[in-house]
Amino acid sequence: MGQEGYNPYVTAQTQFDNVADIIKLDQSVRELLRQPSREFHFTIPVKMDDGSTKIFNGYRIQHNDARGPAKGGIRFHPQETIDTIRALSMWMTWKCAVVDIPLGGGKGGIICDPRTMSKGEQERLCRGYVRQIAKNIGPVLDVPAPDVMTNGQHMLWMMDEFEMIHGGRYPGVITGKPVGMGGSLGRTEATGYGVIYNLREALKVLNIDMASTTASLQGFGNVAEHAARLYTKMGGKIIAISCWDQQDKKAYTFRNLAGLDIEQMASIKDSFGTIDKEKAQALGCELLDGEDWIAQDVDILLPCALENQITPVTFAKVSDQVKVLCEGANGPTTPDCDELIKAKNIFLVPDFLCNAGGVTCSYFEQVQCNTNYFWSKEEVLEKLDTKMTAAFQAVYKLAQEKDLYMRDAAYVIAINRVVEAVKLRGWV
Repeated sequence: MGQEGYNPYVTAQTQFDNVADIIKLDQSVRELLRQPSREFHFTIPVKMDDGSTKIFNGYRIQHNDARGPAKGGIRFHPQETIDTIRALSMWMTWKCAVVDIPLGGGKGGIICDPRTMSKGEQERLCRGYVRQIAKNIGPVLDVPAPDVMTNGQHMLWMMDEFEMIHGGRYPGVITGKPVGMGGSLGRTEATGYGVIYNLREALKVLNIDMASTTASLQGFGNVAEHAARLYTKMGGKIIAISCWDQQDKKAYTFRNLAGLDIEQMASIKDSFGTIDKEKAQALGCELLDGEDWIAQDVDILLPCALENQITPVTFAKVSDQVKVLCEGANGPTTPDCDELIKAKNIFLVPDFLCNAGGVTCSYFEQVQCNTNYFWSKEEVLEKLDTKMTAAFQAVYKLAQEKDLYMRDAAYVIAINRVVEAVKLRGWV
């Protein structure tokens, strides 16, 4: 599903440079913000079930913490790269700033494939990761969370290891934990719901009734599934879902022009978002090529998988019917597509605004852990909706006032907030 030759870090820096030019940013501030403040590279020896020891490469990158502790997930992926993590740490800085929460940007990762590892091997890997960075993370330093192919159980093992090393209880050191163990209600749904809160606001300004719209979706992990659930609950119709097939090592698009039953589709996928082909076809789905999700005659495109999925080559397939592109994934669109999006008059909700529901709810989890008082699910989702709606409206207002592309407007707000913090601290 990825596009070879594209570097997410170059993408992140290019997007930053474009906006730095718009706001005439000082050279010293540019140099500070276009690269991470700190990087930790390390090896993790893990005793495997067969008695052998395997060495894994791990990373934790802190882009900027001027506005508060670094915040960002830890991914497990066999093709993970350091530049991907650098890019994601930058995007986390802007993401926290655009929704105006007092956190900075960080990201972590391990080059591994948890799908081929036993539960015990995964636990030992998680604990080994924390042993390497225990001095560099913490509730007031850097707060990790789940990301691609990591979950609440992984986070709990990591928290437990951190607490054993430091000799105390530190529930605020990590978010995305299971409910009842310091996790927040609503966290599972938060990122996907945030995508749809943004979509709802976009459709309002375009004067389009969501109940009259159709959508095509890339990905069917946690973000995509809950985005699909809320979108269909609000009356929208999803006709296509593209996802990776772990067995065949390729992507497929599942299509039903009458509309996919999201509940049914969720019931036939595994924990990594792979939909069972045979069961899907039995439910009336057509089986298409993995990239065909982008070519559907729909009103809305929802890329909710990995970075660099929408390139000039794939964008050429986009239907003239498409009115809105909501970037549920991090960096799904390459910079050379932005002019194409504008030319097609597609309304863009940029990634670090669109998918900021996850980090916003992680912030809520941190607050709840630090106060040892937990909110109801309704309260969490209500606060999330309020925060996401306010962020969208601020970005849209600036875009209208200054005649800016939505991505640029979001960046202007986010970068200006970080620049202010950096200058007030006297770093530049």
